[in-house]
Amino acid sequence: MTASQQPLQLSTSASCSLAIGAYPRFHYDARGGGGGGVLHPSNHQGRRALRFPLDELVIPPLNRRTARWLGLPLPPGLEVRILPEKLKGWLEPASGAVQLHFQARFVFRAAQLYQAPPLWVDTLLTSARPQQSVPARWGQPVGEPRAANGALTLVGVAPVAASGDRWFDRLMGLPSEALAVLRCNLNWDDGTAEACVRPRGPR
Repeated sequence: MTASQQPLQLSTSASCSLAIGAYPRFHYDARGGGGGGVLHPSNHQGRRALRFPLDELVIPPLNRRTARWLGLPLPPGLEVRILPEKLKGWLEPASGAVQLHFQARFVFRAAQLYQAPPLWVDTLLTSARPQQSVPARWGQPVGEPRAANGALTLVGVAPVAASGDRWFDRLMGLPSEALAVLRCNLNWDDGTAEACVRPRGPR
């Protein structure tokens, strides 16, 4: 990290959700997730590039402790690990707008009995409306720019290809799409963060 760069911290919250295929959204408690990153100086557009080293990223798995579907926790032994491959993008301090390019492998496992081939997800997480259309079954999720306290909501939709395992693809309805709605906090300490973001308006 150079003198012109700054450390920043991303932390995810309890009120997140994920969805895939024809299934309704999973309520996802992502507390404890996130990691340290690097914030670069502003460019000519007033945006600051940011990136998160993979060795500092933590993404809690979906399991009976962190995920609920149709109001019920996932069955014991069922787990989805999220293995990040990339997380970087930009922040516009004046408006609070954020966009992150997120790539990850999702690995489904049922105890010691079965592990599906990894599913590759490549999406843009945005604090605005997703660039890709959202299937009607998931409603109309829209992100929220970063507020003065660092809180923001990121939304992304990504195509998901078939895994090659016919049984698993039939179960998940693949190929299809995946949705992520992440409520999180993004903060850094330079003495000006409170003054250069858009205040959260009334909801």
